[in-house]
Amino acid sequence: ILDDPDLKDIDPAVLKHCHAAAATCILEAGKQKADISAISTCLEDCKLDKERIEQFCTEYQKNKDALEILLGSIGRSPLHITDVSWRLEYQIKNNQLHKTYQPSYLVTLNVENSDSGSHPDVSFSCTMEQLQDLVGKLKDAAKSLERATQM
Repeated sequence: ILDDPDLKDIDPAVLKHCHAAAATCILEAGKQKADISAISTCLEDCKLDKERIEQFCTEYQKNKDALEILLGSIGRSPLHITDVSWRLEYQIKNNQLHKTYQPSYLVTLNVENSDSGSHPDVSFSCTMEQLQDLVGKLKDAAKSLERATQM
């Protein structure tokens, strides 16, 4: 958008705000499954002229099905961790048969989504340092949440 010659005289910050506003409008309309009359009314309240409203609604109508499919694939709420399991794994030899003795942790997060129930588990492998870093970040997040709820 910033490279478009028709928009070169417009402040880039204003263009970014306009882009964010248009994206928000499109996503909310798709999320609410709004019809053209509801979108038109909303855009009229925002003082857009009739020609632009018609152009917006035409483009929205063309892409409505694709937008709804995309929004449906994203889901409405983030995954929720219900359980964690882990096991210690030792790599004794590598592919070249050299002894390595490298411990690592295999961590499995059991997750579910409130929209559609359970999902496949999330699994990853990490070293002791990586696991300690993860635990430290989780503790920091828990403390921040605790402080936020006390306000």
